[in-house]
Amino acid sequence: MSTPIIPRVTSEIGDLEAVILHTPGPEVENMTPGNAERALYSDILNLPVAREEYNQLKGVLEKVTKTFQVKELLAEILIDPELKVSLVERICTQEKVLNIKEDLLALNHKELATQLIEGVALKRDSLTTYLSDERYALRPLHNFFFTRDASVTVYNEVMISKMANKVRERESIIMDAIFNHSPHFKTSTLNPMNTWHVGEETFIEGGDVLIARDDILIIGNGARTSSQGIDFLAEQMKKQKGRKHIIVQQLPRSPESFIHLDMVFTLLDRETCMVYEPMIKHEHTYATILMTIDNGKVTKITRQPGLLKALGNLGMNLKPVPCGGTELWHQEREQWHSGANFFAIGPGKLMGYARNGHTLEALSKIGYKIIKASEVINNAVNLDDYEKYVVTIEGSELPRGGGGARCMTMPVRRKNIKW
Repeated sequence: MSTPIIPRVTSEIGDLEAVILHTPGPEVENMTPGNAERALYSDILNLPVAREEYNQLKGVLEKVTKTFQVKELLAEILIDPELKVSLVERICTQEKVLNIKEDLLALNHKELATQLIEGVALKRDSLTTYLSDERYALRPLHNFFFTRDASVTVYNEVMISKMANKVRERESIIMDAIFNHSPHFKTSTLNPMNTWHVGEETFIEGGDVLIARDDILIIGNGARTSSQGIDFLAEQMKKQKGRKHIIVQQLPRSPESFIHLDMVFTLLDRETCMVYEPMIKHEHTYATILMTIDNGKVTKITRQPGLLKALGNLGMNLKPVPCGGTELWHQEREQWHSGANFFAIGPGKLMGYARNGHTLEALSKIGYKIIKASEVINNAVNLDDYEKYVVTIEGSELPRGGGGARCMTMPVRRKNIKW
């Protein structure tokens, strides 16, 4: 076993040193149009195509950094019999399916990891189960390939998310077990679910948490992250040394393409950010609020004249690149398909969907080289030859799940940035 990785992320753009992924499996297909909404999907996915697209993301990342797979990490920790029992009991209690506990415990570690993610079929061995409309005793985790949401590295700790929807709570439970027990990581976790005073109204997800700088967090406040969830993270920031700033950007509750802040705003390099202009640049009714924490106390809470100006007031003067280009029609279409959701593997070194052509054109105009993922995977292109680039992955199926490259990656460690 190699030396455990100590998680550390102090920016959105530092060179990526380790990332957690989850390749979509049968859990993605284990739904119908009738239950897609319950699974938080707007449409059903074609698994072979979705996996082919995802393999482009995975293939590029495997060439540039250390990657981990959720199912492999989970199976590895389930070898420990005590942990196996405690995790199964926790999940079965949480989801009120204690009747399947013994069946799960009878599985070996690999089979158990698979069923905890792909779901456990409902046995038709009683009148009640025979008459049930449910197909699963333990529902599949349809959204787990969006690894960004269930946990997030915040500076030198890992926050386990308190998910807004019960269908995703098991993802957080699994990530909590991985970070607390995997030999690959050495860290402390922040988990609102383990705090006695955290209630049902407290929820926070990784797609809303952006680490702008070692002293600045940007957090979205919308459908998936509540003010109480932000207050929980602010309480944890009081324990950090020095002054911290939290910029809170309120978001609309609809349409569903606005579920997280990273669907309308992502950081690209030291000077540039990707924005959905109607939400980030134009006037609207959604507030931008700055919280300042100093010496363990919130010393100031003020309303700001927009996200970009709030960052500028803290010394981060960013040039916005418009998702979808300059035409509102194109902006709306490309934002809907995660056009603003870029993932940085280093400063100015990005990954995103190939389908959002007007967005890519806007990046090309400011010096970004557009490179196909297949060219990187097949060694036709050496990324070291370019200072700024976007590696594009095909995206006909994956965007139907409601996220992009940032959503599908959970950075564990990045190099610090020199500002």
